[in-house]
Amino acid sequence: MRGHHIRYSADERQWLKANCHLPIGDYHRRFNATFARDVAAQNLHALRVREGWKTGRTGQFTPGQTPANKGKPCPDGVGGRHPNARATQFKPGHGRTGFAVDLYKPIGTERISKDGYLERKIHDGRPLQTRWRGVHLINWEAANGPLPKGGCLKSRDGDKTNLDPANWMLIDRAILPTLNGGRHKTQPAYDQASPELRPALLMLARVKVKAARVRRDQEGTI
Repeated sequence: MRGHHIRYSADERQWLKANCHLPIGDYHRRFNATFARDVAAQNLHALRVREGWKTGRTGQFTPGQTPANKGKPCPDGVGGRHPNARATQFKPGHGRTGFAVDLYKPIGTERISKDGYLERKIHDGRPLQTRWRGVHLINWEAANGPLPKGGCLKSRDGDKTNLDPANWMLIDRAILPTLNGGRHKTQPAYDQASPELRPALLMLARVKVKAARVRRDQEGTI
């Protein structure tokens, strides 16, 4: 819908305002299902911001709220007590100042990434690029365990905001370029293809990567 003004009926706006407290993934999925629309999650999130509809979430604990890990001390050498983490922690009397205060986002804050994934801030440490993690990854690993080396997740239905772990399949990261249409975009991209065509595209990508590896192995033995 980029470049086009999205119109909402009175019933749709009433529903959107009444349900603005929902996490963006549920908000997006339920709205499109209820009104048979195909509006992107980014557009719905932008509407909430423009209208000033509060979600009720700040990413901070409220007075009286009990943290899930209360009474469970972090073991030495891991998490916030790892030497690398301690080296980056603020020392007493040295807090954030100036522009850093305005930029800071508390742990638990969620955002839509530039690639369209819902992300959640999980820590304040370093490296900086690890502070935010895809919610679909968090949910999948909670159900299936850590993501193996060289693997990545791909949405089965092409909807990056569908956070159901069952909607995400574990694939070899090497086939992603082919699923995205290939280097020269010579085939349909998986996310934009029809549901009937997606299994064939997935199989074709796996065959191409496997064939390339076999050729490299053969050339290496000559």
